[in-house]
Amino acid sequence: MFKKLILLGFSLLCAINLHSQKFVPNIPIETFKGTYTTMSKELSDDSYYILSFWATWCVPCINELDALNEVYDELSKDLNFKVYAISTDDARTKRRVRPLVNGKSWKFDVLLDENHDLKRALNISGLPHTIIAKQNEILHRRVGYAPGEELDLLEKLKDYEVE
Repeated sequence: MFKKLILLGFSLLCAINLHSQKFVPNIPIETFKGTYTTMSKELSDDSYYILSFWATWCVPCINELDALNEVYDELSKDLNFKVYAISTDDARTKRRVRPLVNGKSWKFDVLLDENHDLKRALNISGLPHTIIAKQNEILHRRVGYAPGEELDLLEKLKDYEVE
């Protein structure tokens, strides 16, 4: 039974990657301050971007963002990257976003995808869903989180910087 679940999970992950976008679409998105921006504007410079799609009810999502926050200062000295935590909380749960973010004091920007426009455009079905992008091009995707995977993600960034 366990092997069947692993095979099903692997198949699903492959299917998601096969049908996924190659670029981050230019979709309007709300900032944590209540204004609107576009993804093209946010991803316009020569930095690498970690886009972490999360929700307040998703414990692995919060764990991943906390782990990224812990290593952010140290790694931002060596790597040219920015993190956007993109909340996918909808109308029912969005009231929990602000208190959670304010309590966490994350060092990166939070964007709000309440209507799931960006999530839908990127064919995201599972959370946490993490993307590495540069100038709107998607370089890497990962679904799920286990402790230590933030370091794997940052190793990928180092590899991209070397190329």
